[in-house]
Amino acid sequence: MMKVCIWYTVITADAEFTAKHMIPYSILDLAPINEGSDAAQSFRNTLALAQHAERWDYRRYWLAEHHGMPGIASAATAVLIAHVAGGTATIRVGAGGIMLPNHAPLVIAEQFGTLESLFPGRIDLGLGRAPGSDQLTARALRRNLASDPNQFPQDVVELMDYFSAAKRHAVRAVPGAGLHVPIWILGSSLFGAQVAAALGLPYAFASHFAPEQMMQAIALYRSTFKPSAQLDKPYVMLGYNVFAADTDEQGQFLATSMQQAFVNLRSGHPKRLQPPVKGYLDSIPPHFRDMLDDVLSCAAIGSPDTVQRSMKEFIVRTGADELMITSQIFDHSARLRSYQITADLRPAPD
Repeated sequence: MMKVCIWYTVITADAEFTAKHMIPYSILDLAPINEGSDAAQSFRNTLALAQHAERWDYRRYWLAEHHGMPGIASAATAVLIAHVAGGTATIRVGAGGIMLPNHAPLVIAEQFGTLESLFPGRIDLGLGRAPGSDQLTARALRRNLASDPNQFPQDVVELMDYFSAAKRHAVRAVPGAGLHVPIWILGSSLFGAQVAAALGLPYAFASHFAPEQMMQAIALYRSTFKPSAQLDKPYVMLGYNVFAADTDEQGQFLATSMQQAFVNLRSGHPKRLQPPVKGYLDSIPPHFRDMLDDVLSCAAIGSPDTVQRSMKEFIVRTGADELMITSQIFDHSARLRSYQITADLRPAPD
């Protein structure tokens, strides 16, 4: 009788989880360039992953702006978004994100107005304030390196105005004016949460690489959110690492490529994405091991059962409205398999 009661409790809890936490899954693709490969192959892999993601019912597929990074091919983000959107039919495609300080808001309005005109109803525009590069690369981008905390929200408002149907500027974004391109604020600190809340925009937190302030940022965003024409209540999307495989051992092995990438980046020696290495964590100094423990505190690594438990706990703990899943896996077929496992683990609607 006791076993029956325990079984009933578990089933009831799972049903409650399904009802309350049935949230969309999306993909963040850094368009990795693997060791021994090149950007052309990275772009082929990106399109193949997006096409699979569409069949597996992922909601959106985002690409991130980075410059001067030997292992990331998505520098020309809007161009790559067009490539992905042109090779898919229904999945939303967007930027996660465009680093707005690198660009004039008018240029971004024109680029994403063009994308929305080509692929109506499918384009997202996530905006961040980090340079996505080092200082030398930022200077090469003709970026003003002066730090003005008010400039980013001012640029966001200017960009939003370019999409407005009302004539608010002497200069108009063509295409762009009058088009509905959902704007998101990206962040890894409390600043982005404040901007998103004040402007009534959805908020995407980079918990997949900077989880320290995640819970505080979520609470701040939700408590200070002001409804807007785009959004009537807070909406939080959280970055989340997943390395799913048939066994825990395989998942841990696959994750070592991403671990190497973080150590190389923090050491000042970024490289192309490296092949996985057995026993990698045991080969690095303790301070790097501690750093990876922090970075991977928002991650699910291992077999389907292990990944499902980790993801369920994360969703319940954060109350996330959506997960943006990233899987920096060296082998393309293993990467596809990880995303397929993750899609299969998502609870089916009642």
